[in-house]
Amino acid sequence: MKKIETSAAAEYIKTINSLYAQGITTEHSFRGDLALLLSKMTGFTVINEARHIECGAPDITLFSNDIPVGFVEAKDIGKNLNSKEYKSQFDRYKKALDNLIITDYLTFQFFKGESFIAEVSIAKALPGKIEPLPENFAAFIENIQDFSSYNGKVLKDSKVLAEFMAAKTQLLAEAIEKTIDAGDENNSLNQQLSAFKEVLLSSMTSAQFADIYAQSIAYGMFVARLQDNGGEDFTRQKAAAVIPRSNPFLRSLFRYIAGYELDENIKWLVDSLADMFNRMDTEAIHKEFISKDKDPFLHFYEDFLTKYDKQLKNAKGAYYTPLAVVKFIVRAVDEILQSDFHIAEGLADKSKVMIEVQEENKKTKKIEKVQKEFHKVQILDPAAGTGTFLAEVVRAVYGKFEGNKGLWDAYVKEHLIPRLNGFEIMMAPYTMAHLKLEMILSDLGHNPDERLHIYLTDSLENNEKNAPSIPFAQWLSNEANEAAKVKNNAPVMVVLGNPPYSGESQNKSGWIMKLMEDYKKEPTGGGGEITRKKLKMA
Repeated sequence: MKKIETSAAAEYIKTINSLYAQGITTEHSFRGDLALLLSKMTGFTVINEARHIECGAPDITLFSNDIPVGFVEAKDIGKNLNSKEYKSQFDRYKKALDNLIITDYLTFQFFKGESFIAEVSIAKALPGKIEPLPENFAAFIENIQDFSSYNGKVLKDSKVLAEFMAAKTQLLAEAIEKTIDAGDENNSLNQQLSAFKEVLLSSMTSAQFADIYAQSIAYGMFVARLQDNGGEDFTRQKAAAVIPRSNPFLRSLFRYIAGYELDENIKWLVDSLADMFNRMDTEAIHKEFISKDKDPFLHFYEDFLTKYDKQLKNAKGAYYTPLAVVKFIVRAVDEILQSDFHIAEGLADKSKVMIEVQEENKKTKKIEKVQKEFHKVQILDPAAGTGTFLAEVVRAVYGKFEGNKGLWDAYVKEHLIPRLNGFEIMMAPYTMAHLKLEMILSDLGHNPDERLHIYLTDSLENNEKNAPSIPFAQWLSNEANEAAKVKNNAPVMVVLGNPPYSGESQNKSGWIMKLMEDYKKEPTGGGGEITRKKLKMA
């Protein structure tokens, strides 16, 4: 075998020498020859796709059974691979791609993640020719064999997993943004951004959309992997099959992600994410996530966001609430409901009330006033984050079923999930909140197959949205409309949580500003108004 590989290396140098001697080559001139060499030496499918490169992918990707297993970034012959000119690009790749070669076609640097493994030169450039260095062929072959046999690092720790996931999500967001900015109006990502702007947020930029889309895919895949029973064949197609029914937004998204319509420019990265989750020790991570003494969901999100985009974390005011504080607040609310509102069961109350609401008559299409039944103790966290407060409400209510555990499953379906509401504007914590409640409810004896009332929505926005024809915006529109039903109709009695620490919201929509007018009035009735100095919007 080594004779074949040695021959392939010698033939490769002979070919690029012929090109180099012409004196009119660029770094692209040798890419096909390098791809051919790697194909012969590894047996993998080797793709050199210009469209992918323009969207942030390395120059060459190696596939095994349609899964990307190795990456190569090539610069022109003679370029200094350690130059500051390339540092930012190379660092991004090292963080996101854990099996990487960086080369100038003659010298090859091998990396496992951010760890440098080896550097081997198989030739050197002289005036007008390339001179082989056959004494280094054996070392080169050995490193290529190591490169092609790499199975990846087993991920057993949630902090390490969050950092790996953040790096790949960064690269995915960059690829999405570059694809959109290329300006092809027929591209599916461009179409989805246009629909998003038209229906949901007109000021949305390609970078913001790319961020939402990339996090949706990454966190959706993470949820799917935790729901999966393990095994070593996890793919984006399998992810679509195991996303729980309790999160219809993610289920819809992954039916699209699993199909043929997924944009070719990002498919390789989505498959690379799936391969990373293949190496996740699901049992070890699951044990971390069912801890009752800490909130691993929250810390996982914090670790991810710090690595992914610390500025985004600061801008959104995304800081965690200590679990002891959460427990105190939930316990206090429960006691106040019993002592001041004379609701004997507190947060576990299951009584109902009739409320007049406005609904569309399905026959006449007119808005009419109707009487509708609601649970009396409706609970809302308007800045749900990773669902820490809602999860603690579940635990507090469960504590009241000591000696009556047989009643718990039916109670959750009929009297807990229907009145437990949360709003979250950021994709990652929204997904984590769903995952947290699903795992806690399952751990306590109820496997939710009904939709959880945690919505991807802006708490300060209330417009119902027309359903667009573009898939991604349609799914978000459905989320907004379901959230609007809570905002407009549900008689929310308990509002709890910890609003974001960003001082003042950038959202100045007419709906929320109108509500603020009444809130700003002085309680004396003298017509005075609380000024901005006295009041800051959360």
